[in-house]
Amino acid sequence: MRVGTVRERKDGEARVGLTPEGAFALRARGHDVFVESGAGAGSGHGDTAYAASGARVVANAETVWAECDLVVKVKEPVPSEYSSLRPGCALFTYLHLAADRPLTEQLLAAGCPSLAYELVRKPDGSLPLLAPMSQVAGRMAAEIGAQLLKHPGPGRGKLLGGVAGVPPGRVVILGSGTVATAAARALMGLDARITVMSRDLARLLYLQENFGGRIATRTASPQAVAEELHGADLAILGVLVPGAAAPKVVTREMVRSMGPGAVIVDVSIDQGGAAETSRPTTHSDPWYVDEGVVHYCVTNMPGAVPQTSTQALTSATLPYVEELADHGVAGALARDPALAQSLSTWEGRLVRGPVAETFGMAAAPNPFL
Repeated sequence: MRVGTVRERKDGEARVGLTPEGAFALRARGHDVFVESGAGAGSGHGDTAYAASGARVVANAETVWAECDLVVKVKEPVPSEYSSLRPGCALFTYLHLAADRPLTEQLLAAGCPSLAYELVRKPDGSLPLLAPMSQVAGRMAAEIGAQLLKHPGPGRGKLLGGVAGVPPGRVVILGSGTVATAAARALMGLDARITVMSRDLARLLYLQENFGGRIATRTASPQAVAEELHGADLAILGVLVPGAAAPKVVTREMVRSMGPGAVIVDVSIDQGGAAETSRPTTHSDPWYVDEGVVHYCVTNMPGAVPQTSTQALTSATLPYVEELADHGVAGALARDPALAQSLSTWEGRLVRGPVAETFGMAAAPNPFL
């Protein structure tokens, strides 16, 4: 198979979908690898490293899209890439289609087979290709929230850890998955006062026991969320419904109740955001103020640390890329139920029910499940 990767076009995105090590592994299995010149520069991987690994380095992305059977990316295609989508070239990347109707429509119109990293799901329910970036995003959310609270800056001028005689800042984390766990661990190092909220009692029990009582936990009913957010200094939103739009669990009134200079970091923004006041931002313009509260809603947070993120992501994705290359897209989907879960569009049809429900579209059955 001919497998390729291109330079990411999304604002502030310096990760790359395939490293030289990955290119070498694919070449060793008999596959051709195409890499757009400069694709790995932001992650510390130069063209010479790709060439030494046996990849064909080409001058532009159009060549990769035109020549390859499979394009491996990090983030969803942006409008400038839409014209490259075609039936004979499958796309494997983070898609988050429930938050992106234009891309959904373009994939369908182009007849492009698309597979979403975030939907690869093992029998135990784990999401192996989402987990590494969720870890990065959770840790970053804690760091960014602490920074935005400071002066000079937009926040209320508060140190999360407090000092002797001054209480620590109060943080509310909504969600109890990988993002929440990573954020809580980082915030414990800052000595913040942390409450994790979720409807998953088993996960709350796990966090309570494994963090040694250094966090509080609470079931996330609407009333409880409103009570905890009132006057909070920082809220980290890590709510996930795989493949569907994030539920709006934080109302505008709840945001207002946090008070001027508080901070929201909405990690759920890839799926539309979990607060009524959330809207996507970019690394070049990362925050805004609404209801007096600072909002950080960058849709590709891990792109700010591309060397770490690329290494973590590609270590997880490469076995699946190898599987797709070895057996062909249809063959790999038929062999591996976890990979088959990732299928989003196939032969011009949308096969993701939650996305179809979000946009009022028709959904076809996944032919590989």
